[in-house]
Amino acid sequence: MTDLAPSALAPSALAPSAQRTGPRRHSHIAIPAFGAFVVGTDAFVIAGLIPGITRTLEIGVGAAGQLMTVFALAYVPLAPVLAALTSGWSRRAVLVTALAVFALGNAATAVATGYELALVSRVIAAAGAALLTAAASATAAWPPPGERRRGGPAAAATMGLTFALALGVPMGTAIGSSMGWRATMWTLTALSLLVLPLIAVRPPDVRQPRTAPRRQPSPLTDRAVWRLLAITVVAFAGICIPYTYISAIFEPSVHDGRLAIVLLVFGVAGAAGTLTAAHLTDRHGPRRVIIIALLALTVVLLMLPAIRDSYAATLPVTAATGFLSFAVTVPQQRQLIALLPAAGSTATSLHRSALYLAIALSAATGALGLDALDSAALPPLAAPFVLAAAGLTWLTGRPSYPPHLLAHHQSGRLASWPRAAARPGRITDACSPTSPEAPAG
Repeated sequence: MTDLAPSALAPSALAPSAQRTGPRRHSHIAIPAFGAFVVGTDAFVIAGLIPGITRTLEIGVGAAGQLMTVFALAYVPLAPVLAALTSGWSRRAVLVTALAVFALGNAATAVATGYELALVSRVIAAAGAALLTAAASATAAWPPPGERRRGGPAAAATMGLTFALALGVPMGTAIGSSMGWRATMWTLTALSLLVLPLIAVRPPDVRQPRTAPRRQPSPLTDRAVWRLLAITVVAFAGICIPYTYISAIFEPSVHDGRLAIVLLVFGVAGAAGTLTAAHLTDRHGPRRVIIIALLALTVVLLMLPAIRDSYAATLPVTAATGFLSFAVTVPQQRQLIALLPAAGSTATSLHRSALYLAIALSAATGALGLDALDSAALPPLAAPFVLAAAGLTWLTGRPSYPPHLLAHHQSGRLASWPRAAARPGRITDACSPTSPEAPAG
């Protein structure tokens, strides 16, 4: 990830524990990475547990998918609200509270005897997840003294989500297939509780200094930010429709035992797509990478119904879907960070909220598709979302450079900002110094 603009942290804002050196020095990256991993696993593992949930709770596939919708819809508004309510707390207190609430929500899901109780439990888990990721991102944004931020929040979030998809979801699905879906929820509960003592003693007990907000207007007043977030929602709505209902789509050839393997293939391919996209974004800029990945994904989604009866064909097509789906994550994050270079934590939080809003939209849309059509129609139903995101990226990919950022650049306050970014109308392909559109000189 690209380096984020540095920000000074006054020693007086730190508790004594923050001034120590040793093992704690890397906790500001490990904590948000763990937060993204456990929350990402919790949010996406439902896709692998749907067959068991439908049998136990005696509900339909679409209704089971709404467990993801409720989690995501609760997460989006709760993240900023809970972050504001706990802004005066120490980072350690927020993290411990968040993990405890998150564990409580997953334990409630594990013991839920009815559909309504399961829905309520997902809201509780979402509250803990929202608080956990907000506090973890802030920890990455304000590292211990003497450490430079190396793209902290965005890099940690990407790392955690990548491991969640590549390892967390397949392992949770495998546990659910062999021991029941409740065992998976108990495993997530135990993981949160086991980390609690470590969180309580390791992270620097930092309170983020209250910087004057008048230096920059709110990101939410910037239309370019809203455009990027809208494109993210549209793209990931299309991506998540087939992922959420992957068990139903591949039901003719993929049974419970094989589902974990299919999700593992998707996750590993997604990790490869993330890494490849980061490299290509450095060379060609985010806009080209996003458009090409989304156009290719549209073709793959339209192919899915034709191959779903063959397990041998399912694996390579699933790999292609995973690779292309998460090839857009890094470029989109860099576009957002390009608009908010001095607010990496804010950019990461906004991108994550857009992602969870897309999860909610995809689960609801997929459920309607299942009721009106059948599971084979879901990939073609998702394809227009992905194609629309590619078109919107092409149409709105070169917004005018925000005036407040031009002022910061011209005043020298964004010293690390790539020279190409100062050129109006070229912001999205100038997120890296090696962009081919960067002006010479």
